[in-house]
Amino acid sequence: MRRIFGILVLLCLLLSGCASQQRSSSLTTTLTAYASAIRWNGFEGAVQFVDPAVLAAHPISEIDQARYKQVRVSDYDTGPGPVPTGDLDAQQTAQINIVNIHTQAERSIIDHQTWRYDEAAKHWWLTSGLPSITQD
Repeated sequence: MRRIFGILVLLCLLLSGCASQQRSSSLTTTLTAYASAIRWNGFEGAVQFVDPAVLAAHPISEIDQARYKQVRVSDYDTGPGPVPTGDLDAQQTAQINIVNIHTQAERSIIDHQTWRYDEAAKHWWLTSGLPSITQD
């Protein structure tokens, strides 16, 4: 009986480790896709990564949409990568260089991202929203 209990505990640990590894791998894939969306499709392409509940509560204003269209991303750097803040949460900081398409002036913004894993959908969502490009 003791041996069966030990085997069950070991199996539970292995399965939880597999789930954790799968979430980690999924996070890496999601963050890479988000970086590509920001870099090549602009902020309009990155909206698909924002948690739908966050978008419903805080829709992107027409003014912000127009601002996003006035810039192009010239660089996106995350440094050391994401930091887990819980089993289903992670944070990442990115430096994003943007160029105003009218003036060709380049500047950097810092984007503090918060990501949440939706276990039902098996999907990572950006809960911090799109970065503010009006930072000083």
